[in-house]
Amino acid sequence: MDPTTDNAGNTGGPGDARASLEALRAEIAKAVVGQDPAVTGLVVALLCRGHVLLEGVPGVAKTLLVRALASALELDTKRVQFTPDLMPSDVTGSLVYDARTAEFSFQPGPVFTNLLLADEINRTPPKTQSSLLEAMEERQVTVDGTPRPLPEPFLVAATQNPVEYEGTYPLPEAQLDRFLLKLTVPLPTRQDEIAVLTRHADGFNPRDLHAAGVRPVAGPAELDAARAAVAKTTVSPEITAYVVDICRATRESPSLTLGVSPRGATALLSTARAWAWLTGRDYVIPDDVKALALPTLRHRVQLRPEAEMEGITADSVITAILTHVPVPR
Repeated sequence: MDPTTDNAGNTGGPGDARASLEALRAEIAKAVVGQDPAVTGLVVALLCRGHVLLEGVPGVAKTLLVRALASALELDTKRVQFTPDLMPSDVTGSLVYDARTAEFSFQPGPVFTNLLLADEINRTPPKTQSSLLEAMEERQVTVDGTPRPLPEPFLVAATQNPVEYEGTYPLPEAQLDRFLLKLTVPLPTRQDEIAVLTRHADGFNPRDLHAAGVRPVAGPAELDAARAAVAKTTVSPEITAYVVDICRATRESPSLTLGVSPRGATALLSTARAWAWLTGRDYVIPDDVKALALPTLRHRVQLRPEAEMEGITADSVITAILTHVPVPR
């Protein structure tokens, strides 16, 4: 994914919002080298009010990416390191007794933020993983029977390590389905890695984004305007049918035991609309659906064991389906 510049000459309103969000790439590039697709995916998730699962080996700047995005959008961010002994209240907050007033008061947990980085989410038991479900789906936390709304915007960016499974608790399918996108954060190319090392040799400090020159280029107002514009992006009946045909094909694939649910089809339609708007159009075309199909659907399907043994991946199955499903003209 790589959004193009809006050449429509838009000024004011949605056009300004689009220009601001496109400027994010250049701003985040001051801190993170060569991860444009992940940046774009996070922006799409913000536009769709969704959440993101970031998968990559340690040391590929997943944490830095989220922090840089928060700085460039002037949003609050918090990080939680998920460990086997982490309790749900460590995430959501809890009631604390105040001896001075002889009353219990609520102490908000780190989930009360705009961008929550849930680091290595698969290292904590299901009970703590599930504490995020209400926050992700309902955008609120219920403690002692009292619902407490979360700030807006709110996005969970959860990371997991794709190569180290010992001592982990794989996310169940129902929870995976709550993530709008699953983005893979690859190792950098040789040229990008040279650029990373050159920056560090020149004194770059990943803990000081202000010194790196990262400045706010957009904020909640631009994000609200962008979301309103995305909601007006036209989707033809042919595109809707195309999305449905792709998702139904996953349910019939001989390589899969679990296909994409109607929630997944809705997610693909939403991300395609956001992508169309980011690329400067007010209508969705089949290429928008294809561009977002892998990150939107790869975590919503389940491979048969024999298919895994043959080296088949979720990405390869979805790619084959995109090749065979007729494209509307």
